[in-house]
Amino acid sequence: MIEAAHPPDRLPGELIMWVLIISEMAVFGAALLIFLTLRLRDPEGFAAAQDHLHRLSAGLNTVVLVTSGFGAACAVRAARAGQAAATRRWLWGAMILGAVFLLLKGVEYADAARQGIGLETHVFYTFYWLLTLFHAAHVVAGVIILGLVSIRAGADGVEAGAQFWHMVDLVWVLLFPVIYLLR
Repeated sequence: MIEAAHPPDRLPGELIMWVLIISEMAVFGAALLIFLTLRLRDPEGFAAAQDHLHRLSAGLNTVVLVTSGFGAACAVRAARAGQAAATRRWLWGAMILGAVFLLLKGVEYADAARQGIGLETHVFYTFYWLLTLFHAAHVVAGVIILGLVSIRAGADGVEAGAQFWHMVDLVWVLLFPVIYLLR
């Protein structure tokens, strides 16, 4: 007979981090809903604007962030096993991939600026800039958080840092198709 899975005694990670994650997801979710609603009013304009974006770079950035999320998850596993050195290596790997993400976004932003694409060019770009820059700020914060928790490499801190990092991943996994792919 298969035994039913029992819920954990507590919510994994830190409660305050869950509050932060839920509030951040609500902000990104609301912005994406507004973006999608505006797209319905001007599908041709949104498609034309979207054609100036770097889909390949954004796809590569998706792989980079998902891979970094894997590193953060491995860091949690290593921290729970008491393997401080391995925990730090996984965290630093995730941080380096976060920096790669930011570098690729920086190249994309520089190209958009060279094309004269700004906040007021089209409503598509208003949301493109606001959503992706807000996300990039979260990537910076996540890299800093992972760096801070790597100092002690304790299981609770690493788990809280990984919670935040996974939220950053999830937001990008939602932004990528909506901004870059959805026609």
